[in-house]
Amino acid sequence: MISRLFQKKKPVAAPVAAPRTPAAPEGQVVWAIGDIHGRLDLLEPLVEAIIADAAASAPDRTMVVFLGDYIDRGPASAEVVRYLAGLPADNGVEWRFLKGNHEEAMLTFLDDPAFGVEWCQYGGGATLRSYGLREPDMKHRVEGWRALSLDLDHRLSAAERAFLKDLELSITVGDYFFAHAGARPGKTLAEQSAHDLMWVRRSFLDSEDAFEKVVVHGHTPADAVHLDHRRIGLDTRAYDSGMLSAVRLAGTRRAVIQAVSADGIVRVVPVEI
Repeated sequence: MISRLFQKKKPVAAPVAAPRTPAAPEGQVVWAIGDIHGRLDLLEPLVEAIIADAAASAPDRTMVVFLGDYIDRGPASAEVVRYLAGLPADNGVEWRFLKGNHEEAMLTFLDDPAFGVEWCQYGGGATLRSYGLREPDMKHRVEGWRALSLDLDHRLSAAERAFLKDLELSITVGDYFFAHAGARPGKTLAEQSAHDLMWVRRSFLDSEDAFEKVVVHGHTPADAVHLDHRRIGLDTRAYDSGMLSAVRLAGTRRAVIQAVSADGIVRVVPVEI
């Protein structure tokens, strides 16, 4: 009997810890807004709803992260840029702005007019028209694009230039990582290139590997907001769906609202997730 007390016991397996639920920092509410693409009519009421929520819930800190692609395709790109560049800094909300691949294209055109042909193939023409400009008739001649680039630069205000110049590539808050397009699997979030943060698509979307934080992104349009353990996708094709989406992150809670246009009326509504 005594000998049995000294017999080697089988090791007891340690309990497997459940994955930690991602959370925003305590006392902070973080909003993220998907791709706007020139839909000022959807943007304004959505921002007003967020400001009202901040006033009503009174967190220690409210941050709003815009995920990029403010311009192109929709009808009011210039107006969206002016609106975002002029958001007040004294209403208790911290505004943060990411660079999307469409902003990168516009900035490239301002530096390299020959890029205008490519930019206009995926929506740049709508941005030019919103600034009172149009594509050259003879698209193969760089002289026309050069003049157009100078005209566009001339029509940007100092505030708009500063806004475009200061766009960020990524933001980390609590257990969330915000980037326009997502992140490339096989690299840590700190190792991501600027190109991947603005352009990655299928390798990110098709992977099942989670990063060290939940990635909140736009860039790839979908019919509905996507939420799972590794990513939150907020591009709901506002420019033609009439639906601009945002997520509210507070502690471990997530909530989605949308500005939806129907019959010429825009309503901000909660979305069941």
